[in-house]
Amino acid sequence: MNVTEMLNSFDHGDPHAAEQLLPLVYQELRKLAAQRLAQERPGQTLNATALVPEAYLRLVGDKEEPRSFKDRGHFFAAAAMAMHRILIDNARRKRTAKHGGGMHRQELEAVAAPEPDEELLALDLALEKLAAQDPVKARLVELRYFAGLTGEQAAEVLGISPTTADRHWAYARAWLRAEMLEG
Repeated sequence: MNVTEMLNSFDHGDPHAAEQLLPLVYQELRKLAAQRLAQERPGQTLNATALVPEAYLRLVGDKEEPRSFKDRGHFFAAAAMAMHRILIDNARRKRTAKHGGGMHRQELEAVAAPEPDEELLALDLALEKLAAQDPVKARLVELRYFAGLTGEQAAEVLGISPTTADRHWAYARAWLRAEMLEG
């Protein structure tokens, strides 16, 4: 059975579909997690092996809020967004006093660049502002940046032309950059 067929079984309430789906998608989820974590600062406490099951549980484990996936692309885009949310939650947790909130690790070769956790939180805040103004552009950023989709793939998911997606992408990147510099 392929991923799309398994997702259909999951959508139709097959109680075993979720456990049968994981072996089919695990390697791709692990690759997606590794790509996502490569953008994080060194010393990240989460690794791909830990991120994949947590994201998978957020996608298929919540019986209270069942999810439906139209195809494998939609599933992997949702997985990337789940990973993004987990990393945001982890960055916020690290900021609390209980978890060393005010303390910063100093490497032997200190650099003047901002902490990636802070950049991730600033991006998340800016993305929330963009979503309030223009949800399509914000969703495009999520699909391109966090899910790793190409412009054409993201355009297809959003139901817009690739040309429109390119224009939205250029605008959104400039808007987010300005918003992050301002904040």
